[in-house]
Amino acid sequence: MAATTPRPFLKWAGGKAQLLDAFTARVPRELAEGSLPVFVEPFMGGGAVYFHFNSTFAFRECHLFDINEDLVLTYTVVKNDVSALIEYLRDVEEEFLAKGDTGRREYYYAVRDAFNRRKKETDRAGYGDAWVERAGQFIFLNRTCFNGLYRVNSRGEFNVPFGRYRSPKILHEEVLLADSLAFRNTTIHLGDFTQAEPYIREDTFVYFDPPYRPLNRTSSFTQYSKNRFSDEEQKRLGAFYAHCDAKGAKLMLSNSDPRNVNPDDRFFDDLYAGYRIDRVPARRAINCDGAKRGEIREIIVMNYHPA
Repeated sequence: MAATTPRPFLKWAGGKAQLLDAFTARVPRELAEGSLPVFVEPFMGGGAVYFHFNSTFAFRECHLFDINEDLVLTYTVVKNDVSALIEYLRDVEEEFLAKGDTGRREYYYAVRDAFNRRKKETDRAGYGDAWVERAGQFIFLNRTCFNGLYRVNSRGEFNVPFGRYRSPKILHEEVLLADSLAFRNTTIHLGDFTQAEPYIREDTFVYFDPPYRPLNRTSSFTQYSKNRFSDEEQKRLGAFYAHCDAKGAKLMLSNSDPRNVNPDDRFFDDLYAGYRIDRVPARRAINCDGAKRGEIREIIVMNYHPA
């Protein structure tokens, strides 16, 4: 039986699985040659790019960052205690799927209420058994909520409704095991993207996947977080990108292309002037209007010429 390839175990808005070929075709020559042994991703998210790159290239070490506390907690549990997490999810899946429609709905909201109620009680500084249960609840909610969204209210409470899937797959055991092995060379950090700075140097390849700049008022991925990523934040990231460039690291960044809807919108062309900007086709993954889930362009910004 072939070994399972590491890949995301969560559904995540803005996931990059469809762009992996485009990214791989544009990695720096030094990466293939082995002279970039450090990988840094300041916006971990669903992890599609990390899992792909870490299983494709021989990195000595990886550093992942995200501001989502429960996402970082869950990745840490997958790295440190995957067997206990699998056991927890197996029990939850068996109990949940044995119920009828009404029972499943009640079960979902009971878990969601417990997850929100215990948010402030979780000791984020000290790893313990409670982390396994919280990670399990996080994965359960992700696999059974509407559209796999992550959205919180102004109090930081997860508020996505029940997804009403016929037979949701909650436990992906082989994927979790493969991902846990992938994390062996990886340090997972809670923090803003600027906190990646100490790990970025000449021998580093950095991939930036910030919350995308919305193309219109209804397409914003940033609405799924209490931390909005405004144009000012995009500019702050642009300044950080330039700072990392000055340190000699090789950098790749992806974002939406505002010229999809306004050919005169040069926001990113101006922000990343002087760097290489490739425009690549992508398919919109989330839009409230199903008729608008067509092909669009996204941008890939590089501070080098691809191999």
